[in-house]
Formats: sequence, structure tokens, C-alpha cells
Amino acid sequence: MPVIARQLRITGRVQGVWYRESMRQAADRFGVAGWVRNRLDGTVEALVQGETAAVEAIIAWAWQGPSGARVDEVTVAETAPAPHAAFEKRDTA
Repeated sequence: MPVIARQLRITGRVQGVWYRESMRQAADRFGVAGWVRNRLDGTVEALVQGETAAVEAIIAWAWQGPSGARVDEVTVAETAPAPHAAFEKRDTA
């Protein structure tokens, strides 16, 4: 199956609500590779890649997030797949 990659920017109340760790767990369930990190502007940024259905599933999850989150918008941009073996939680950038 072909691998696709998407860059996500999630806005709303998405920091301080366990969003990154919850996304890492969801990515593991869906079989998605990549990373997630907080941004200094209060958003969350992620790179997700995998089979199309898995990437679409994690994007749908991103609109909900963990129970404490309030997601206002998920911006999705197409990007080239990169070598990622797993999904990691990165430091704030």
C-alpha cells in the first residue's frame, strides 16, 4: 500500500490537556508513524504518515483530541513521506 504524509496544525485548547500523549497513543493504535509537538504559539503541530486509511483516521481523531481538549481547527497540508519507524512526542518548538 502506498504511504502518504500530512502536516497538521491543530488550534484551540490543545496544550495542557494531554493532547500530544493522547495523539501518540492514537497513532500507535492506527499504525501511523511521525511526530507531534507543542508550538510556542499555543497550537499543536504533527507530521503523520502511513497508509491512506490510517492517516485519515488520525486526522479524524485530531478533530476530537483527548477529553479535555477543545479543537477549533485542524489544518492539513500534503507533504512528502520521511523515514519514521514510529510515532514520537517531541519537545515544544
